[in-house]
Amino acid sequence: MPRPVRDRCTGAGVEALLRACQAGAVNEPGGTELTATLRRIERAAGALATASVVRMDESLPWFRELPADQRSWVMLVAQAGARSLVEWLGSGGGTTDSTQEVSDEVFATAPLALARSISLQQTVALIKVTIDVVEEQVSHLAAPGEEQQLREAVLRFSREIAFAAARVYARAAESRGSWDARLQALLVDALLRGDSPDVLASRAAALGWADAPPVAVAVGRSPGGEVAAVLHTVYRHARRIGVEVIGGVHGDRLVIVLGGAADPVTATEKLLPAFGEGPVVVGPAVPSLDEATDSARAALAGYRAAPAWPTAPRPVPAADLLPERALAGDAEARRRLRHDVYATLLRAGGELLETLDAFFAAGGTLESAARALFVHPNTVRYRLRRIAEVTGFSPLTPRDAFALQVALTVGRLDPIVPAGVTGPAPR
Repeated sequence: MPRPVRDRCTGAGVEALLRACQAGAVNEPGGTELTATLRRIERAAGALATASVVRMDESLPWFRELPADQRSWVMLVAQAGARSLVEWLGSGGGTTDSTQEVSDEVFATAPLALARSISLQQTVALIKVTIDVVEEQVSHLAAPGEEQQLREAVLRFSREIAFAAARVYARAAESRGSWDARLQALLVDALLRGDSPDVLASRAAALGWADAPPVAVAVGRSPGGEVAAVLHTVYRHARRIGVEVIGGVHGDRLVIVLGGAADPVTATEKLLPAFGEGPVVVGPAVPSLDEATDSARAALAGYRAAPAWPTAPRPVPAADLLPERALAGDAEARRRLRHDVYATLLRAGGELLETLDAFFAAGGTLESAARALFVHPNTVRYRLRRIAEVTGFSPLTPRDAFALQVALTVGRLDPIVPAGVTGPAPR
């Protein structure tokens, strides 16, 4: 008679296990190595699975909280594991020099959704419990004289089953990663095309986007290589600085949507290792993803125009590239220069425009501009300061002076339509 079972498992499952083991207690003559032991394990498979689930329920608090359907899936996997042990031993897996692997089909009885509900760490814990139960029953499962051989085989089987679980989770992660990459590419494409907010919201929700304000779009050159590797670098750096990101590679461009960064330009600077060589342009911050199309358009327009400013900082705000964007044909940049700069100077009084024209005509020499205007140089200084205050661009700074010159040109080429007037402006 076999010895009493000394473990924490109780109930019908263990009683059935004992009955099954007793039924196969005698080695059949003429059998191969472990033949009798294999038969006993095969008969006890159901009871082993039941005993394992009982132990899981006792020792793993999170297992008790699983829904009933997921617990039933675990039972199916445990039963498949017992059958797999028999197949593995029968094909020579129990020998010391065996290279026989455990088939991943052990986990095929459960839906892929189980891999998303139970983590790899939790799966390893379930495997450990099951192996512990099997090891404790070795003396009843093994035919006389085969106990040590079975115990060593179970240890090797536990290693192989853990590798099989890792392979299943790795494939699930790759599949999920590929799907996420496609979703992100579709979302970025929708942003660049200017799709409706509903389309953006649905795709962002599928990716778990929290839409933390503000939101901004950064565009630069992709470093090349596999898209998954490029995006992995983006996410790794984003996690370090605590910002939300969605990325996509479009041709040779890497487009990143940032969320929750108080200063998107500073955040993008910390993401620069993910970009390739060349300019990186950051669009304006907007309150939510619904409005991120505007940020994406500005960033793309700035990226196209950035080569005209070779010494631009990296990254550079799209707003700092307004003159280059206007010269490249960006309608939004022309509108901003016309309305925010030229029209502002008009409203502030004609002497500011007159002073600016004289200052540029004098090559930026204050005294020469004062003589041309028949005013004191201090008057010119005062007006130049006023220009900087009302437009945000200082004529005394070469870069700002260039933006002001382009704004004057655009404003005079595209006359402003007076309030209340409809139809195209007269040329």
